[in-house]
Amino acid sequence: MRRGWRAPRRKERRTLNRFDVLTLFPAMFQGPLQESILRRAQDKGLVTIAVHDLRDWTHDRHRVVDDVPYGGGAGMVLKPEPVFEAVEALRQGPRSTVVALTPQGLRFGQGMASELARLPHVILLCGRYEGFDDRIPRGLQALEVSIGDVVLSGGEIPALVVLDATVRLIPGVLGDEASALSDSFATGLLEHPHYTRPPRFRGMEVPPILLSGDHRAIARWRRKEALRRTRQRRPDLLSRASLSDLDRKLLAEIEREDAGVALENRDERD
Repeated sequence: MRRGWRAPRRKERRTLNRFDVLTLFPAMFQGPLQESILRRAQDKGLVTIAVHDLRDWTHDRHRVVDDVPYGGGAGMVLKPEPVFEAVEALRQGPRSTVVALTPQGLRFGQGMASELARLPHVILLCGRYEGFDDRIPRGLQALEVSIGDVVLSGGEIPALVVLDATVRLIPGVLGDEASALSDSFATGLLEHPHYTRPPRFRGMEVPPILLSGDHRAIARWRRKEALRRTRQRRPDLLSRASLSDLDRKLLAEIEREDAGVALENRDERD
């Protein structure tokens, strides 16, 4: 799969999204799928999530799904036969997209979650052991996806990450649609800080602007703090973000403020 993958565009968006998960450990999904957003999305009838045991598509008494790698080496490799049979049984023609969870895949992020949320049917393949026989993603034309540069025991936790990030973007799933639009990464920046009651806790106070009732000033403060936090913690995001003239003005203010703080700290040390 090429970088910059985009979901196929359709004339009409389907109202029901279906996710099928193929795994060797179905029980790992029982708790997460019965709680919070994923549970509510299913209860509302907006999404169907089915978890399948890959061993159900084996034909030997030991239900073998893996074998030793050709050429030698440590570990076991997932065999192509049960994976192909499972996907072919679940696939619904061109409306289905196969996603293979593997550390060698494209980096998963908010943009990809948005693209996957548009699709009517996604089949998630959870890797295990040393990974997939390479004919699996090639033969199934799977989108190979990684959640980051970290080694996990298998693809089950990455599959849950993909499910949670994707399902919450499906219209109607969240009670407040604006919530998804303002999340970190959705705007290209980290989100601004949040505060709730009490206004003072152990000497730490809520910024007075948030108590002012001036919604215009609050919106400006939130945007400025989102820029400040992104500049401090994820400057790589800031370099790629689409910034308005106001954003550039706010960044200039932040730079002056930070320079003033640095000068004060230096004077105190001297």
